[in-house]
Amino acid sequence: MKIVTYNVNGIKARLPRLLEYLEEAQPDVVCLQELKSSDETFPEAEVRGAGYGAVWHGQKGFNGVAVLARGADPVECQRGLEGEPDDEHSRYLECDVAGLTVASIYLPNGNPQPGPKFDYKLRWIERLRARAAQLLASEVPAVLAGDYNVIPNDDDVFSVRAMASDALMQPESRQGYRALVAQGWTDALRARHPRGGVWTFWDYQAGAWQRDAGFRIDHLLLSPAVADRLVEAGVDKEYRGREKASDHAPTWVRLR
Repeated sequence: MKIVTYNVNGIKARLPRLLEYLEEAQPDVVCLQELKSSDETFPEAEVRGAGYGAVWHGQKGFNGVAVLARGADPVECQRGLEGEPDDEHSRYLECDVAGLTVASIYLPNGNPQPGPKFDYKLRWIERLRARAAQLLASEVPAVLAGDYNVIPNDDDVFSVRAMASDALMQPESRQGYRALVAQGWTDALRARHPRGGVWTFWDYQAGAWQRDAGFRIDHLLLSPAVADRLVEAGVDKEYRGREKASDHAPTWVRLR
């Protein structure tokens, strides 16, 4: 089973690339982020035409997450996180797919920092940790997949100096991510590539793709039962280099 997280950076603008990826890679489950599409304008017909059922949690122009399953319809378990009743951002969607609980996560960016956006990011991480703890306590096999907007380690970025003041690399962001993992989750990409140097994102600016000036912010966290089934984890990097591609590359795990 191949499970993918893919920030598409606008599903309508990126639909040809997404359909191309679904046809060529044939992933079993795909967690999408940054749909930038309302619920009503999600391209359900095109996704179904590619052979995938879908559940989505949209928001016009911003955010938005979805879970796709090949040849099946995901069963929604939860949308949104508890803890802030007034939070209307579409950033969390949890579904049951083939006996797995799979969550698509779009964690806040947090820039500029310091400031209210960074404070929201840190609160959101705490809310995610609370939900993750519930999932572990229930002992359901679970995958938390998404764009976490956190660069966990210095070897997860092309230049520590270039990103030193960014919200993605602040000590508080890293500590929140590490505390989440420390609950008992396995960072799949890190587990398979412990030396780092694996990027999932390359900015559109300053020739970042051409210079391979990227970093790792797309993560798949596996509960213990799922980690036992981990075969491989990687990044389908070539899709970042295609015409009108997202600035993220599909990032994946393969399970027994």
